[in-house]
Amino acid sequence: MKIEGFDYQRITGTDGVALNVAVGGSGTPIVLLHGFPQTHLMWRHVAPALAADHTVICPDLRGYGESDKPAEGYSKRAMAADIVAVAAQLGHQRFALAGHDRGALVAFRAGLDHPDVVTHLMCLDVLPNLDMWDVMHGASAAVGFHLYLMAQPPGLPERMIAASSDEFFGYFLDQWVNDPAAIPADVRAAYLAACRRAVPSIVADYRATATIDITHDAEDLARGNKLGMPVTVIQQDWGAALGFDAAARWNAWATDLHHRTTTAGHFMAEEAPAEITAALRDLLNR
Repeated sequence: MKIEGFDYQRITGTDGVALNVAVGGSGTPIVLLHGFPQTHLMWRHVAPALAADHTVICPDLRGYGESDKPAEGYSKRAMAADIVAVAAQLGHQRFALAGHDRGALVAFRAGLDHPDVVTHLMCLDVLPNLDMWDVMHGASAAVGFHLYLMAQPPGLPERMIAASSDEFFGYFLDQWVNDPAAIPADVRAAYLAACRRAVPSIVADYRATATIDITHDAEDLARGNKLGMPVTVIQQDWGAALGFDAAARWNAWATDLHHRTTTAGHFMAEEAPAEITAALRDLLNR
């Protein structure tokens, strides 16, 4: 499946890894990064709306969708470098960046590593990586069981998930959505097929979040490195559910933050595309 009206290219990021990239519209550039367990297709409503007056770039992250799936190299630093390289090859040295879920962690890292490139930043339904691990404790951490499963050494997680991949990935598509109609059957099937082909690389992405990404984030925290561009964060009210102050967590990382919660489910770009599109336009005007 493709985003209607968008052109598709294979563009090399870093380390020779080629990404599947959908490009549409014209004007100032904005890059949209998908989450788990999805592909760039999650932006199928938001991207065409933004393309009315922006160049919109929607890649599949390395390891996902139709992009290359190397055996290693899934630090968010490497994945962010892919995005900067892809945008540069499309002629954009500076761009706005929005990410959802896994893509939001990549966007967060891109903002820290490439502050002269990322002009505006939006993160949907995540906490910064260090904070995510910090707030997961006790029985409430069961909601993030997949984080702990995929953090294990190579071997067992891949075999377990591959043995029932549709059930595993479908569980999140079903449990994390408030409005099931937002992910119709053909889109759900496309997500499951893409994940089925990418079990080792998806696990490697999550494993990096529990290893090298912690190191990189801790180094930035120690240096006092913060996001200096305008930042918008939209989340479900996980803080109320799990007992933490999400806005305070984000404020520690961003100097110009707009933070709010939404009544949409996790897949908010599909459940509430008008809300997310409007929030992106507001961000770009800051």
